[in-house]
Amino acid sequence: MTGDLNRVLVVGAGFSGAVVARQLAEQGLSVAIYESRDHVGGNCHTSRDEETGVLVHVYGPHIFHTDNKSVWDYVNKFAKMRPYVNRVKATSTGEVYSLPINLHTLNQFFRKCMSPEEAKIFVSSLTVSNENIISFEDQALSFVGEKLYDAFFKGYTNKQWGRQPADLPASILKRLPLRFNYDDNYFNHKYQAIPEEGYTKLISNIINHKNIKLELNMNFNSQICLDEFDHVFYTGAIDAWFDYSHGALPYRTLTFEKEVHYGNFQGCAVMNYPDEDIPFTRISEHKHFAPWESHERTVIYKEHPSEWKPGDIRYYPIRLISEKRQLEHYHSLAKDTRGVSFLGRLGTYRYLDMDVTIAEAQSAADHYLGYLRGKHVNMPSIFNES
Repeated sequence: MTGDLNRVLVVGAGFSGAVVARQLAEQGLSVAIYESRDHVGGNCHTSRDEETGVLVHVYGPHIFHTDNKSVWDYVNKFAKMRPYVNRVKATSTGEVYSLPINLHTLNQFFRKCMSPEEAKIFVSSLTVSNENIISFEDQALSFVGEKLYDAFFKGYTNKQWGRQPADLPASILKRLPLRFNYDDNYFNHKYQAIPEEGYTKLISNIINHKNIKLELNMNFNSQICLDEFDHVFYTGAIDAWFDYSHGALPYRTLTFEKEVHYGNFQGCAVMNYPDEDIPFTRISEHKHFAPWESHERTVIYKEHPSEWKPGDIRYYPIRLISEKRQLEHYHSLAKDTRGVSFLGRLGTYRYLDMDVTIAEAQSAADHYLGYLRGKHVNMPSIFNES
């Protein structure tokens, strides 16, 4: 190490970068944050729409949800969190249903009036037995059967990932619940909320510390960063750090088609469109993410997924077998690079919920502090606790 052992650079001002910077700053370290965009918050960025005054989730909807009491207490130190239950709807073949699939969805879809036990038996009769589940399609058919799979999963998945469900891993579907009651809360976590003033304000409050210097619109040079700082926490894309020496890791990106209307456009925050002949995956109506506010007009965004290319915003990592092998090459490079730790969604090439992102950033900061105090002999190159 060089200098006074406390000059740290954090690349990226999303949740990962903000939290690790704050943890270190509170212990007296001098921290610089380089952010390539003109705002903090990463893909959680929120801002007021000029036409309507609605607080918009600029890069798509984000609902904070967790069972981690420590993380919940942490975000509440920096923002007023307003309770929010995510109730997603889906328009399939001209009818509107509740998601995730629950007892109301099942009774409506099959024109029945089943009890929970009757529904369990009925869905079991629809499923396709398969002892060798490999793909998303295998998992879905063994989970809900062909009719529900075709109505709610097949088309949406194909549009979202740009790949046939038979080519995607089964693990993608394992996160989605099937309920035999009338609970339409999309999440099961104890704490569910949205910051009253938006995520950008929350993250700005985290960064607001005398020992943190934030620089926006700041491009970085990896070698210069390693020469000028004692340690770098890098939350950008790991392949970009290594100048794509093993090729660009693939992502799905999103484009948003904006419309402004008067009144209430769709009556809910998120409406999914799983039918393959609909070119977008969902419509988000952002005034519904802040029901404590009142607006005469409304703004909606139709969400169009596509393959990422240079210059696009990265959203969803595509972790198929070939991509995992490619990632292993970058992990090997990271282990051989001293003075830098990769963390966060892009740095570890994983889809992460906000609470996991925060917890891992806290752990990374704590480990570095322990390293400075001689409690750890080295710093991990990859902070990945899952």
